[in-house]
Amino acid sequence: MLLLAIDTSGRNGSLALARGETTDKLEILELLPLAGRMYSAQLIPQLKIGLERHQLTKADLDGFAVVAGPGSFTGLRVGLSTVKALADVLKKPIAAVSVLQAAARVTGSHGHVIVAVDAGRQLVFVGDYEITPDLTISSSREVLVPVDDFLNSVEGSSAFIASADRMVLDSARQRGVKINEIAAPQADTIARLGFEQLLAGRGITADLLEPNYLRPSDAELFSVSKRP
Repeated sequence: MLLLAIDTSGRNGSLALARGETTDKLEILELLPLAGRMYSAQLIPQLKIGLERHQLTKADLDGFAVVAGPGSFTGLRVGLSTVKALADVLKKPIAAVSVLQAAARVTGSHGHVIVAVDAGRQLVFVGDYEITPDLTISSSREVLVPVDDFLNSVEGSSAFIASADRMVLDSARQRGVKINEIAAPQADTIARLGFEQLLAGRGITADLLEPNYLRPSDAELFSVSKRP
């Protein structure tokens, strides 16, 4: 299986080409950066570069993995619309991946794992998971909360708590709450999670792919605030 993985959920993104038959033999052929606020201009050219480097074309792709959220509204729309268009034309399955689950995978931990991603405006996206030793998620909860509420909830917790975002880490340090610093997940991690979904038969078609914002858009917020 040749898989294209895309993450345009945050300030900076990436795309990956991966190939394999089983999850333990998945090879990352390419991991290419995508600069924030330039996703629309960079995504297709970077994909073309990655494919041509391996004498491949879009027609060789067998499936897609894409971060469906939570994250930047504009960024998510770019990544999702690109994958929807390609998958619809090629009639290939899609794995919709949570960036919070990707962050949990980056920790390499199992048991009770909590990860936080900066959502802006002193808010954080929080993923609360129970993860088996083989790194399968057995239960999950994803919410959007103020960073202070998040820190109150995890203070003294025995869970493995982690974040890659400076705002979260600095806020925790000021409060004396221990949070492990991790690297931000990239498209290679998205590829691995997506590959597992597709092998398990949990791929979806383009018409079913929807963003997972975990919050209303700014337009909706402003509309509500102006109502009498």
